[in-house]
Amino acid sequence: MPWKECKPMDERLRFVARLLEGEKMSPLCREFGISRVTGHKIFNRYKECGLDGLNDRSRRPYRHANKLPFQIERSILGLKREHPSWGAPKIRDKLIRQYPMIKPPAISTVHAVLDRNGLVRRRKRRRYKAEGTALSAAHEPNGLWCADYKGEFMLGNRQYCYPLTISDYRSRYLLACEGMTSTRSDFAFAAFERVFKDFGLPRAIRTDNGTPFAGPNALFGLSKLSVWWLRLGIQIQRIKPGNPQQNGRHERMHLTLKKEATKPASFNFLQQQERFDRFIEVYNNERPHQALGGAYPGDFYTPSARVYEPPAEPEYPFHDRTVRVTRCGRICIGKRKINLSQVFAGQIVGIREVDNQIWLVSFLDYDLGFFDINEGRVEPAPNPFAPEKL
Repeated sequence: MPWKECKPMDERLRFVARLLEGEKMSPLCREFGISRVTGHKIFNRYKECGLDGLNDRSRRPYRHANKLPFQIERSILGLKREHPSWGAPKIRDKLIRQYPMIKPPAISTVHAVLDRNGLVRRRKRRRYKAEGTALSAAHEPNGLWCADYKGEFMLGNRQYCYPLTISDYRSRYLLACEGMTSTRSDFAFAAFERVFKDFGLPRAIRTDNGTPFAGPNALFGLSKLSVWWLRLGIQIQRIKPGNPQQNGRHERMHLTLKKEATKPASFNFLQQQERFDRFIEVYNNERPHQALGGAYPGDFYTPSARVYEPPAEPEYPFHDRTVRVTRCGRICIGKRKINLSQVFAGQIVGIREVDNQIWLVSFLDYDLGFFDINEGRVEPAPNPFAPEKL
């Protein structure tokens, strides 16, 4: 197969397959145009992880229903203020009588409107203390990591390369620069897992709002990647859209990366990754950094004491029951199927009745939304990841 028709995974597989057939490392590396260091790295990664993280998976976005008309929401709030003791079921019945010509909202929708406007009295409960730290605490290594995709560029074989970069906010230490074929979450999962194994876990990760860090059509903009971070006790931080300066240190590193490692671009992914690896070594241990007083990032950075390991299943002692979300993003209770979001597929959530025939769904320390006995979806609660709460 000509080089220009190969995908990066095909290149690596052909390289490893020929090694497994007994060919020598040195001549094979010369044929593929890479160094022996890169060749051994590819082969060792294959022996350690196999093909994990290289297969594409279908990602169908979950969309919420259209927003409730303003007039109906205003009527709901008016009825609640006029009759403070009324709950969502009674208010819904009143709406049906007042507006018989329109489709009435679900009970959970009415409850969500009341909750968003502070008109629902919550029972006090002991809350799970989530791991993570505020941005102001990032004055030591691993307090905050920054991650992003440097703008894509075309290689010599006309394949596009999307470099995923991860750096430590305090020390400027570049933890990873991995050339990807796309921004799909499968590749990002594998890259972050390797970094977590090598350097431990940070307290927080700051990204933009693009995929795979966020899901524009999912609940609260979450993605499978960010849900995984939450399970690991990592706080998610997202910059304000259109404000890349909020991740300025990382963006400044991208300028240096672009000048020193992408112009001109290499012919294929293996050769380009070798340049990225060399850039990481120079950037961390040979290049003086003005913001560090001429020191190297490697002089300041130390791996995290928080060792990466699969997280324990969450517990919800103050909820009525726990449920594992199905692969299609649903909560199944008996014969009932309530749509939540595919980003929570396989996760365990807590369910608690908060009003007459209205249930609250929680994930870890975050209240996600409500559903009732009639509606087959979860109506979002106030966004627990809003900027003022981060």
